[in-house]
This record gives sequence, C-alpha cells and structure tokens, in this order.
Amino acid sequence: MAAYQSGKKKEHAFQTIGKDLKVKAIPNVVMLCGEEQYLVEWAAKQLIDTFINKACESLDFTKLDSAGLTVDKIKESCETLSMLSERRVVLLPEFPPALGQKLKGFSENDEKEFLDYISQLPETCLLIITAQAPDGKNKKRSKIQTAVGKYGKVYDFGPLSGAQLRSFIAKRFKGAGKLCRNSVIDLLIQDSGYGNKDIEYNLYNLENDIKKIIAHSNGDEILSSDVALTISTNLETNVFAMLDAVSRNRKDEAYRLLHNLMVSGEGVFRLLALISSQLELILEVKEMREAGMGLSQMQKQLGIHEFRIKKAMSVTEKYSTDRLKHVLSGAYAIDGNIKSGLLEPGLALELFIAEI
Repeated sequence: MAAYQSGKKKEHAFQTIGKDLKVKAIPNVVMLCGEEQYLVEWAAKQLIDTFINKACESLDFTKLDSAGLTVDKIKESCETLSMLSERRVVLLPEFPPALGQKLKGFSENDEKEFLDYISQLPETCLLIITAQAPDGKNKKRSKIQTAVGKYGKVYDFGPLSGAQLRSFIAKRFKGAGKLCRNSVIDLLIQDSGYGNKDIEYNLYNLENDIKKIIAHSNGDEILSSDVALTISTNLETNVFAMLDAVSRNRKDEAYRLLHNLMVSGEGVFRLLALISSQLELILEVKEMREAGMGLSQMQKQLGIHEFRIKKAMSVTEKYSTDRLKHVLSGAYAIDGNIKSGLLEPGLALELFIAEI
C-alpha cells in the first residue's frame, strides 16, 4: 500500500538480496519465504555459495532436518566455528514454526527458547530459515518472522512481474545462446499461464517450459512459432483472445477461435464458466478504473498478475459498464437455455458472440 501511495514500485526481494549479497550486507539470521519457492531456493543457494568455501562445505555447512529437531541441535550447529569459510552456515529448510505452525516434538517452550537465541546468534554464523507461503488469507507474521525481522532480515519472494519476469526469461534464453525478442517473451508469458491464480503455474513450471522451447527450437533466435508449438495453449488465454477479438469487432476471428475451442474437446459448460469468469474480471476492472484505482491497487485487491489486469483493461475501453453487465447476464442465460434444451450448445455460443 505504501509503495502505491508514494508512487514508487516496491523492490522485489530477489533484487534486494542481490544488492545485499554484492556488498555482503547479510545479517547473521535471515528468513527466506514467500509464494515463489523457486526464488527461495535460489536465494538460499546464493547465500551458501557466497559464504561457504567449497573445499570444506561438509564441515562449514549444516542442513538441519525438522524431524527430531531441538534447540540444542540448532545452537550446537550455529556455535561450531567454521574451518576455512567466511562464515558458518546453518540451514533450517521449510521450518513450520516460522509460519506459526506446529512442528512435532518442538514445543512452545522450545519456540520461546529459539526466539531468545535469535537475538544471541554468534557473528561467525549465518542461520538461514526457509518457509512456504502462508496458507490462504492468513498473512499474519509469526513470532519467529517478527524476531528475524528485528535482529536480521526477512526476504519475502512473491511472483515476478513486468520487467523482472521478462528479464528472468531473457536470461535463460541468453544462457542457452538464444535471442528472444520482447514480443515473443510476452507471448510466452501470456500462453504459459504464469500469474494466473486459478492454476498452479510457477517459476519451476516456466523454467521447464523454457527448456522445452530451447530443445525444440532451430537457429539462434526463439520465434513465436517455437512458443506456440511447444507450450500447450492455455484454454483461458484462448477464451480471452475470443472476447478480445469481439471487442475489436473482429467477429470472423472470434468465430474461428470459438470453433477451435469447441473441437478441442472442451466441455461447453467449462467454456461458459471461463467466458463468464473473464467477463466478470473485465467488469471488475472497469468498475475499479471508474473508481479511480491504479494498476497497483487493482493488483493488490484482485490478487492476480498485472498482465491479466492490463489485458482486461484493453477490453474495458470498448464497452460501458452497463453494456458489460448486460453481456455478462447474457452469458449466465446461455447456461440455462442449453440445459433446458432451448438451444443447441454451438448455436447458443455463436448467437452470444453475434450479440456482444
């Protein structure tokens, strides 16, 4: 919220830790957490590689298993002096108490003792605590997260967006000796589904798709056809493309996309659900824009990727709020007309597009 009010975009955690690592401004306790676990693992590796001498990694680095974990084990690991490394590094991976969750065998007294110890960690040690993103809407900071924030630093890795996401993709193509233009990168982002909260697709999935594109591509440049042939086209993306074509008065293109969706084997009621969902999003974005909300505010309230909001915004310009409400009501009505047998599914959808 503060970032929006000040007009400045909040720096992503991976940028912050990159800067901190460059000048080695890393405190003796850090917590790596957040929705994008790919970046949590990346950050942990960067920290280990920065402070541990590879020649004596087995002596100077300890990864503690949560099973049977005690505060004494943590203390013993942290207080052991390093041999040839810059600092002793101790990793507590996916530590449930860091999110306020219970860990079998780790009592409330153990947690209190651990909280006290966080403020007393030796300067020769770096304790890394990692955790998943909080479940559901429970975003309340745990006692451990609060303590780490007070005596060390918490890095919360959310999904990438905008230039950060494009840079992530471009670097991976460049590392494979491939050129990829921004327009093709944007197509990959769109077709991959990254940032769509309705499907589980993260940087692990995106990197895997990038590897597939590289493996199937010919030449030094990644083309849009490489993306189209490698990525399984996202159903939601095609539904939006159909609605976008309608909004631009390209009815022939919209009918072609509808035909492709129908022959792909997708159920008509699933298509209707997606059409309604997309129209609901477009209407929400329209009303938010009319209320004077900016992109950052919309993203925070809707909890979806900025690319989806921007796409919806492009359609809102073509319709009034009342018209969108009317179109959405029509989408709801189709469902009943098909189920009652008044209209055949294909015909019902074609008539709907004709009337938008």
